[in-house]
This record gives sequence, structure tokens and C-alpha cells, in this order.
Amino acid sequence: MQSLQPDPNAQYRSVYGALKRIVRTEGLLRPLRGLNITVLGAGPAHALYFACYERIKRSLSDVIQNGGNSHIANGVAGSVATVLHDGIMNPAEVVKQRMQMYNSPYRSLYDCVLTISRKEGLAAFYRSYSTQLTMNIPFQAVHFITYEFMQEHFNPERQYRPETHIVSGAAAGAVSAAITTPLDVCKTLLNTQENVALSSAHVSGNLSGMVNALRTVYRLGGVPAFFKGIQARVIYQMPSTAIAWSVYEFFKYFLTQHEPHIQELGRNTHKASPT
Repeated sequence: MQSLQPDPNAQYRSVYGALKRIVRTEGLLRPLRGLNITVLGAGPAHALYFACYERIKRSLSDVIQNGGNSHIANGVAGSVATVLHDGIMNPAEVVKQRMQMYNSPYRSLYDCVLTISRKEGLAAFYRSYSTQLTMNIPFQAVHFITYEFMQEHFNPERQYRPETHIVSGAAAGAVSAAITTPLDVCKTLLNTQENVALSSAHVSGNLSGMVNALRTVYRLGGVPAFFKGIQARVIYQMPSTAIAWSVYEFFKYFLTQHEPHIQELGRNTHKASPT
């Protein structure tokens, strides 16, 4: 839906209409294309993301609010964590979006990675990294501030309460997704290097840079073009962030409750190991 100059067969008026046509014309599994590369990148990316967030949030909160909740600490921690997260996920995003475009020529994940690296070089996997950070740093800052704000109101004791994590996560995803949609449109253009759109804008070669992306999007569709796919983006982010926070808070609670046992098990394993 974010394609600026889509094929006539890939022009969609709504999220439901897009999903229905994709399934009807391209097959039931087509909406899941690119899932494999997302799974490969998401594990290590999110591990760094949450570990960095918790560490920086705690350290800054101790300085700013004497251990209390600080929106500044939450925003800064989310922004720094994003730099590490996107360093891993940016190449995965490039491959995923190339494979998801209508009439994508790539037969498989391996074929996509090999073709991009041969034709455009390894730099192609990080062509949108600065744009991704420009989008995701405010996205994650708003995301974490909104989540922590919601938790303050619905779960001030900060206990493990799944329903509050679901609601807070969904709200955080919706607000941050809506605000950063224009930047996401630019990132998609840089990742896909949409041939028809670039030809219409008289762009030769590969498009690079945030400023060039902003100019090209505006030239092709004006202000409305920056909000292409906003409905789909919000609908996608709400369950996505709700699930992410629910799973994260569950394991955080589970591991915290069992921490003494885990530490004892680690000490016993260390003693039993040969020196």
C-alpha cells in the first residue's frame, strides 16, 4: 500500500481490500512472504533492544528521579536501544520489503540476498539505515514514553498484569506508528528502489538519503503520499507491540521469580565443571 507508483493490479483502497486481492490473485500464503528473514533478524535484534533499554532506563532513572520513573530516561533509553536494534534489522527489512513488492522477481530469501549483493553491493542493505534511525528513534521514544505513561495509570504498582501490558503496548504502537508514517514511506522507497516511481520522478541510478527520499515522495504525490498505508501500519503495530510487550513482561516476571533458583543452578553447574 506504500508503493508510490503501483502496478494497476496492485492498487488498493483499503486494508481489507488489499488483503483480499493479494490472497485471490497471488495465493493464500503471499501475505506471509518475508516472514523467514524477519524471524532470523528479530531474535538477536530484540535481545539487544530490551537489554539495552532496561539497563539505560535504570541508570538514567537513578540519576534523574532517584530510581523513580522518568519519561526522559524512557525516551533516551528507547532511542539508544533502537540504534543497536536497527543495525541488525535494517538488512532484514531491505530483503523483506523487496520480497513483498508486487511481482517481486526473487524466488527465495537466498536468491534475494545474493541478487542485491551482486547488483548493488553490500551497501544496499544499509542504504536506508540513517532514514530508519530518523524514523525509529522518534518512534521508539514515543513508543516507550506512551507505554510507561499507560502503565503509570493502569498499573502504578508495576506488577505483572497481562491485561495492562496488552492495552499499554497496543496504545504505544498505535500512537508511534501514526506519528512516524511519513518517515516509513520514505524508508520503504529507499529499501525497494521502486523502479516506476523513480523513473516518474526522473531519478537515475539508486535513490539514497533522507532528503532525496522526502523530495521524491512529495514530487510524486504531494503531502497525501506521506500518509500512504497509515491505516495498515497502525493496524499492524497495535497487535505487534501488544504481543511484544506481553511476551517480554511475562518472561521478565518469570525469570525474576525464579532468579534465586537459576543462580543456584548456575553455581552448582560451575562447581561440577572441570577446572
